[in-house]
Amino acid sequence: MPVDDGAGQRSGERTWTVADAMTWTVDYLSRKGIESPRRSAEWLLSVATGLSRIELYAHHDRPLTPGERAAFRQGIERRAAGEPLQYVTGEMPFRHLVLQVRPGVFIPRPETEVLVDAVLQYLDRCGVGEPVVVDLCTGSGAVAVSTAYERAGARVHATEIVPATAEVARLNAERAGVADRVVVGVGDLFAPLPDELRGRVDVVVSNPPYIPTADLAGLPAEVASREPRIALDGGADGLDTVRRIVDEARAWLRPGGLLAMETDTERAKDAAELMSSWYEGVVVGRDLTGRDRIVIGTRREA
Repeated sequence: MPVDDGAGQRSGERTWTVADAMTWTVDYLSRKGIESPRRSAEWLLSVATGLSRIELYAHHDRPLTPGERAAFRQGIERRAAGEPLQYVTGEMPFRHLVLQVRPGVFIPRPETEVLVDAVLQYLDRCGVGEPVVVDLCTGSGAVAVSTAYERAGARVHATEIVPATAEVARLNAERAGVADRVVVGVGDLFAPLPDELRGRVDVVVSNPPYIPTADLAGLPAEVASREPRIALDGGADGLDTVRRIVDEARAWLRPGGLLAMETDTERAKDAAELMSSWYEGVVVGRDLTGRDRIVIGTRREA
């Protein structure tokens, strides 16, 4: 098709239908060793044509326009080269939103939706009308924007150390219609927060870097070579940033305020142990696959 028909020939003069493009691309990406080639083909074709994934099959005999072929061709070339699908399309579905992502921004994972669930459940229990939520290491803003979107009273302060990434979080807040309640500050962890929030924050939440430095090389190539190292590298034991958050959050949370962090199976119990000295009701929560994923606890009254 648009890239290489297998014989090194261009076939741009041919009329390609949606079905033709789908079949060719699945085969091509399979030969390139791309994981889930049909998912990639559907997503790329949906972006190029403006059709939903269901409409792709309902209108399988619809011819592609020259502009659609060109856009689709470009997407196939980037995906075949190993670029993450989310960077190619510029989008990542997350809970009730479709977030903007771009190279250099950590791609939100479905597992992180469980972290948002923990925050929302706490907000519903605590009964605060306009709760103050702080989201550290916000990245694309997935947690911050979803929290504000799903709880209309929440006021969210998100922090991000990389200025360009912080700008993406702001764009996602605008796209979701919550920019008036999501403030994105640039800086390291709590540094961008206004001092008047000390001791008044209802929730501190974070999906921090938690991969041990030595394990980064063993990550899938798409992750290790394409996604930002700063969002992955958690230091020698994967807990460098987790330790800082556990310690520093005490000054910002009100008594009874929630600290919720994402970790992974190998580090969840260690993170819970770190929290147990200063927080109560510390529990390890599991993701939808049954793996230890989040650690939550509330700041002691005294």
